[in-house]
Amino acid sequence: MIVPGSASQEVAAALASELDEPLAAVEYDWFADGETLVRVPDTDDRAVVVASTVSDSTHIELLQLQDAARRQAGEVVTVLPYMGYGRQDEAFEPGEPISARAMARAISTGTDRVVTVNPHETSISDFFEVPCSTVDAAGRLADPLPELSDPLFLSPDAGAIDLAEAVRDAYGDGDVDYFEKVRHSDTEVEIRPNDASTAQRDVVLVDDIVATGSTMSTAIGQLSAPGRVFVTCVHPMLAANARTKLATAGVEAVYGTDTVERAVSAVSAAPAIAEEL
Repeated sequence: MIVPGSASQEVAAALASELDEPLAAVEYDWFADGETLVRVPDTDDRAVVVASTVSDSTHIELLQLQDAARRQAGEVVTVLPYMGYGRQDEAFEPGEPISARAMARAISTGTDRVVTVNPHETSISDFFEVPCSTVDAAGRLADPLPELSDPLFLSPDAGAIDLAEAVRDAYGDGDVDYFEKVRHSDTEVEIRPNDASTAQRDVVLVDDIVATGSTMSTAIGQLSAPGRVFVTCVHPMLAANARTKLATAGVEAVYGTDTVERAVSAVSAAPAIAEEL
């Protein structure tokens, strides 16, 4: 049985359809003092809890879902379409926690297995105290793209070029490149495509997460006479005015998956998750 978190109902429903498994009619409640409560109906022997931890409250909700499922099911599998705090994978200053590790340890207590989708760093899998596998849903982002003219798929840095390659390969045409930083002085840093020309070419920027939109907007500003510009990402957080920033920068459309449920969630990560399960 698929047990959905309140922030992951679309992807959970899609996963239930992919696996031909029932979808639990979970009830969510909130008390006046801010505490949350979930109610999970009877489950099968295996409960697959699907919950993106997009906020502190959804982290708490996930732990409750796991506990409720564990009381009924012999096996609990936790699917994290998006893992909050995943980018805090190291301590950058003295006295800071490794928040991704702290969250992973807490999640591990209520499950037999974890599946994550395109974590910012795959190394966070090692933080879990139960088996953890990762799923790549980046190729799904090619589906909503229109017909492109001499397309160029760009990642914001060399570390994300595999995502751009996955989208290009799924699309079936185009070149791949990444942005690099060129430092001219202590205060002047230029960001530009590493090699390929963007003139008169349709450009698709690809990343795992778009949060504030600042990185993408800055990168778009460095493109030289491009054709149409599109942004694709696995996790469309789009916090605050991120979507406005991208539109102002000249982006024609933004496409994401349903790991974070937003208006731009044009494709589902469920088929990729289903293959892993």
